[in-house]
Amino acid sequence: MKPTPPLPDGPHKEFFAGGRLSGEGRMKDGKRHGLWKFYYKSGGLKAKGKYNLGELDGHWEWWRENGRPLQAGAFTNGKQTGPWKRYYDTGHIWDEGVYADGKKVGQWKEYDKTGALKKSKMHKARA
Repeated sequence: MKPTPPLPDGPHKEFFAGGRLSGEGRMKDGKRHGLWKFYYKSGGLKAKGKYNLGELDGHWEWWRENGRPLQAGAFTNGKQTGPWKRYYDTGHIWDEGVYADGKKVGQWKEYDKTGALKKSKMHKARA
């Protein structure tokens, strides 16, 4: 089999098997680069964020199929970094805290589905 040639630089769209749009953004050097958006088969927005030559980079947001938030946070060189939040399907915050180099650090808070604090846990930074 011949190797697949890299995709050309510039705008790019990806599709589900049925032909509906699943993702759109730009390619650079055969990798996702810059702002990308991903969609559910129903057409709703699933995720939005930036890539840096194929690595997740900068702020990202994900939504549930019903349009409510799922999670949000940032990446540096493909690893989670900075403040992050995840949400229940009700829209209330499930948990929140900070990542450093892909690991949870500092205080993380977890809430119940009504929004009341359920527990809090300290995560030590690892060298």
